This record gives sequence, C-alpha cells and structure tokens, in this order.
Amino acid sequence: MQRAMNTDNRIAAVRFQSAGKLYHFINDSLPDLNAGDFVVVETSRGVEVGWVVQFVARSDVDAPRPIMRQATPQDLLLREHYRHQEEKALATARMAAVEANLRVKLAKAEYAFDGSRLTIYYGAEKEVNLGRLARELSQRFNSRVDFRLVGPRDVAKMMGGAGACGLAVRCCSAFLTDFQPISIRMAKAQDLPMVPNEISGMCGRLRCCLAYEYEFYQDARKGMPKVGKWVQGAEISGKIVDRNIPKQTITIRTEDGSRVELPVKELWVGSSGRPPIQGGSCGTDGCSECGKR
Repeated sequence: MQRAMNTDNRIAAVRFQSAGKLYHFINDSLPDLNAGDFVVVETSRGVEVGWVVQFVARSDVDAPRPIMRQATPQDLLLREHYRHQEEKALATARMAAVEANLRVKLAKAEYAFDGSRLTIYYGAEKEVNLGRLARELSQRFNSRVDFRLVGPRDVAKMMGGAGACGLAVRCCSAFLTDFQPISIRMAKAQDLPMVPNEISGMCGRLRCCLAYEYEFYQDARKGMPKVGKWVQGAEISGKIVDRNIPKQTITIRTEDGSRVELPVKELWVGSSGRPPIQGGSCGTDGCSECGKR
C-alpha cells in the first residue's frame, strides 16, 4: 500500500528514545516523509538519528533546525551497533566509579550516532568532580566522554525496572515523557497513608501516579464525612474509621466495637442533607453550607 505524501512542509516531531521527549525539526526537503521514518538531524549534542512520531503545523512550534536527510540502512546499522555498546560502556564506567570511590549513580550511557561522543547520565546527592573519570574513560573508549547530572526521577526513568506498585515497567520508563509537579496534597485527597514507603516511587520522590486520579478524588470526596467523625444511620451509629471514596462508602465502629461498612447515601441525614456529626460541625469535605474543607 502506498503511503500518503506530506507535501505541506509541516514540522516533524522527532523522538530519539522510547518514552522520550519530542523535538521539532523543519521538514522542507522531504515531502514524502511519513510517521515512523528514521531521520538524521543535528542537535545541540551533535548529529543524531531519531524517528518521526507525528507532524504539526508550522505555526504551532518553533523549529530552528531542518532535517538533514532521511536515514539510510547504513545509518541504522551504525546506530544499532553503538546501542549494543552502551550497556558494556555503562558497566565499565560503573566499575571505574566504584574503584575511584565516587558516590554517584550512573544511570545510562548513550553514544552519539557516529560513536564520537559518549554521554553518561548520573545522579548524585552532593557535587562530585568527575573530570578525572571522564578523561580516563575517554582514553579507554576512544571517544569523548561527557557526564550529565540529572534528577532522581530521570535516574529512575533511565534505569528502568519494576515499579513500587508491582508493574513490570515503571510508568516513567513506559510512557511518561515529562514529569509534572506532585504534592503531598494529592496523596491526602486520596486518603492514602502518609507513610513514605506507601506514597514514594523507586526514585524516592512522591509517585507520579498520584496525579492520575487526583481530580476524580477531589470531586468524589465532596460531601463525604471525614474519618474520626460520629455519624448516624437509620438503625446504627458509630465513629468513622475508614472510607472508600470510589465506592462512596464509609466504615464505622459502633459502640459495641463492631465494624460496619455503609454507603454514604444510606446514612441518616435528616433535613439538612448531611449526617449529624458530634460537635455541631458537619465535618464533610467540600460542604457548601459550612464551607469546611
């Protein structure tokens, strides 16, 4: 089947790594370029090979550099050759760092398209001078070696592996291209335990997935009485010890010590539209009458 040709000189969004960011390049000289094609481009780190993910209108982005050419089979073979060398280079660099007693976490080694430069991404809690190590590795690999400091989330993304939740591949490595700010408020809104091991990812920071359902929980928890409040149903009353926001249920402990799970809508709410709470305040999240949050 013949592929559709792109004749409108659109901007090509190019990716260099799986789940990596998109970089935009002018597509003036390759009218038949299609999504999925590999291209050779010049970046701030030198000449690189990437693949076209999509096209966008020229007016939507600023693309200062044009695509150099479409990648040839020889280009792809060369790229694949150095991809295979990266794991060996990383293992060698890690051993050299240990021997030099450097407290760094080397996350990933990345060769340039032609092998002339090797970039090693690392994380460190304190400033570390890696100049001597870079010179030693440059001689060993016969390539220029650069070290680039990245944050804890980027280290986890590059190293890959299973997530703290049990997924075989971490979200950051599987599909996240950018990291959005995550706050402790997101965990509190989902009634998660404020225990570091429960809400932190492999990077040691708050889990990125806390943002996935944050807005849903913000809406779903409105009108639900808080844990610790006393509520009353048609034939039962007790203190709230737990609540399930997605199910819209609460678990109460009655005066005789038993635990009962009840839908919020089955609580005896009286004429005010909310359960009577000891102390005279409704104690619900997002209450429109008392304004308590």
